[in-house]
This record gives sequence, C-alpha cells and structure tokens, in this order.
Amino acid sequence: MRTIALLAGLLAPSVASAFCGFFVAGNDAKLTNNASQVVLLRKGNRTSMTLSNTYQGPPENFAMVVPVPVVLHKEDVKTLPHDVFEHIDSLSAPRLVEYWEQDPCYVEPPRRMYSKGAMAPPAPAGARRNADELGVKIEAQFVVGEYEIVILSARDSSGLDTWLRQNKYTIPQGAADALAPYVRDQMKFFVAKVDIKKVKRDEQGQMQLSPLRFSFEASELKLPVRLGLLNAAGKQDLIVYVLHPTSRFEVANYPNVFIPTNLEVADEVRKAFPAFYAQLFDETLAKMNNKAVVTEYAWQTSSCDPCPCPPLQASDLATLGEGPDQPAPPDGQPGQPSRRGPPGGFYGNFASWVLTRLHTRYSKDTLSEDLIFREAKPVIGGRASYDGQSSDAGAQPSGENNFQGRYIIRHYWTGGVKCDHPTYGRWGGPPNGGAVGPTAAKGLATAPRGAIQLSKVVRSPVPSLGLKGQAPPRHK
Repeated sequence: MRTIALLAGLLAPSVASAFCGFFVAGNDAKLTNNASQVVLLRKGNRTSMTLSNTYQGPPENFAMVVPVPVVLHKEDVKTLPHDVFEHIDSLSAPRLVEYWEQDPCYVEPPRRMYSKGAMAPPAPAGARRNADELGVKIEAQFVVGEYEIVILSARDSSGLDTWLRQNKYTIPQGAADALAPYVRDQMKFFVAKVDIKKVKRDEQGQMQLSPLRFSFEASELKLPVRLGLLNAAGKQDLIVYVLHPTSRFEVANYPNVFIPTNLEVADEVRKAFPAFYAQLFDETLAKMNNKAVVTEYAWQTSSCDPCPCPPLQASDLATLGEGPDQPAPPDGQPGQPSRRGPPGGFYGNFASWVLTRLHTRYSKDTLSEDLIFREAKPVIGGRASYDGQSSDAGAQPSGENNFQGRYIIRHYWTGGVKCDHPTYGRWGGPPNGGAVGPTAAKGLATAPRGAIQLSKVVRSPVPSLGLKGQAPPRHK
C-alpha cells in the first residue's frame, strides 16, 4: 500500500477526531483531532483499510481528504457497522487481571497448562473548467451511505489547494506544502463529504459516522500520518490493527519497542487502569525520544488468553476485508452498512491469521515520515501458567504469535496457616468462589496523563524504565 489515511472516534465537543489525511470544513469551523484507529487487512498486494469515523461538533457539513494509491470506484468503498472497532479494540487492548493466593495448606491437584494460540455533488460546468485550469481532474464521484465521495487527481498541490478553497472548503494552513509529496508520487485524493442529514445519532444524540472500508491493490503498506498533523491540536494518538494470514507486523522506518508486560501492580491500579497504562506507555515511548512505535498485541486471531471478549471469527475477517476472488454480496437497502457472510478462499486458513496492534503518540517534532510497515518474526510474551504465575517477562522469539500487554493485581494470602509445610505462590480465583475476568484498557487517547507514579504502583522491576520494583506484602 503506497499510502492511505484515516478518521477516528471523536473525543471532545466541537472537536473532530484525528485522521491521517486532513479535515476540510464547509465553513469557517476549525476542525482539530487527537486520536485515530485504522484496520489494515493485508494479503499479498491486496489491502482493505477500515477507518473508524465518529463526529461530534457543529452541525455544518465537513469533509475529509485522504491520499489513496489508485482511483477508487464505488465498488471499492463500503460502509461497515458501527461495532467493528469495538470488538477488535477490546480484544487487543492491554488487560488487567486479578489473582488470589490459594490456601498454602491446600493439596494441589496435578498441574495443567492452558494451550497457546488455543462530499460534493457533481460540480457545475464552470467549476469543472476551473478544475481543468487548476490541473485538478475529477476521476470518479459517487455516494456511499452518508458520504458523498469525489476522487481527484492533481498536477500540483497549489492547484488542489485552490480547487478545495474555491469549492468552499476551509483548508488548514500549510495544506499545499503537505500535499506536495503525494502529488509528486501521483497519488489520487479521496474527498468524502458528509451529509449530516443522513448521519445516525446514538441514544445521547451524538452523531455516528459509519466506518469506511477501502479495498485496493498496492505493493507497499504505508500510512500517511504527516497529513494528519495539519489538524493537530497537540499530540496525536494512533492505533493501527494489522490483520495478515501468517505474520505480525512492525514499522520499517522507525524504532520498534514492545510494551513492558507481565508486571505486578498495586491494587489501586484497578480504579485507574487506563491512566496507569497511559503513563506506562508514555514513559516507554519517552525512552525512545517519542520516535518509536509500540507493539501492544500480536496473537493468532482464533484465540486469546485471557480474553476480555470472544476472539475474532471468520465473519469478522469478511467484514474487514474483501478478497478479489470473492466479491461481496449486494448491500441491503441503499446506504446501509455491509456485513458479509463467512469468507471463502481469499482468507485461507482462518486460524493462522495474526492480529497485530501497533500504537504511537506523535507530534510535528517527533514524526516526520509516513509509517511504512513490514512483516516481522513471531514473538510470545505476557503469558501465564495455569496457577497464574508469569511464564515470561517480555517479548521472546517463538514459533507462534502470542504477545499481549498484561498486568496483574495479586491478593496475597492473609488467612491462617494450619499445616507444617505451607506452599505459597499458588494463584486462582477469589476465595469465595466465582471468577473475575480481565479488564481492557480503553479510551487511552484521553486517559489522564501524569496522574500515576509508576514507582509507587509497579511491583515488578522494569530496568528499561528505571523501576526497581517492590517486595510483595508478605515479604516486607
């Protein structure tokens, strides 16, 4: 994939969320952004990219400009159900687990292990003549759901900038310079105008834009994050989910780092898990001068352990991707999201597919190149044995991908000891029975920053962050 861009969930009133292209308003409204999520489903040179789109703000129509490697046609663009990102985010998010130390006098049964991997309407004639004079060509135009889409090509970036302004779009300062590299690379420009009258609202009245999925052929997997800086109101949070038949992914042109995992944390982290993780993430990135991409998850799609939600199904791949040898069935009613049935030959062995979650937080000072992705060798990390003991301390080479950000609250045994030879360090569920499932860290882009001191809540030593750790309460 040469380059592509995204629009993600809105997080504050009068603020449109981040995307790796840029926003253009239909009036003088200022559109800013701070968070993005995108799914890239990749097989061979075939890529399907899904953007998470949520809008909250003034009711005026706005549009987004996205560089794309080829001319897209109506059959290449689909709207998807609103819940597609919720599942993939919950599954791959850092998770908090709790274990209770079992009675040290209990006689343990034989141990067993969990199995691993178990838009604008047609322009009038005058506008078209202006477009010709400006070196801008309308390659295609169509309507998909609430989006009115125009695909443009341009001979120079200043002409494209002028065309957008003449069509009453308020362009961020510096747009022409930012667009210039993509014009030189002969990229096309996807302009998706939102018809607010067609946008659905949730129970709180917040507007919800349908996620958009693009499908195309391209030799390189690349994300144009530079353009998103035009709408930046500060640091931007970016999460990229890559789905591939066999491999995890990493970036090729920036340092890669794994999030510290299998850390024991204090009980108070339960009340502020997103804030804790945001601090751990920020300090991990700071050690790389904020010029790195953090791997938070790399796992076979058909399993998880522990699971904050059910693993992905074959139908999820079919929703997020579209193989060239398996065309999607016709959509239902016009404008309705497309959810396809079980996939066919394009998806091959569903159990072998790998989901990689890559996370970074960047600004104009820390990221100057678009992200380029490449396949990487499998790793394992963040696993635990049947009794809750950590089985590894970080990412290790492996024959399969089983890596996750996992953080543990341990409740040490405080009851009486009525045997001569107690055995400590056996972990399980709460003493009154039942089970406590893992908690996923969500909303990380807006989690409070600086509210947690890692040295006070992290009990495991983390040399890379200068954390010495704390002795377990029983040993103090």
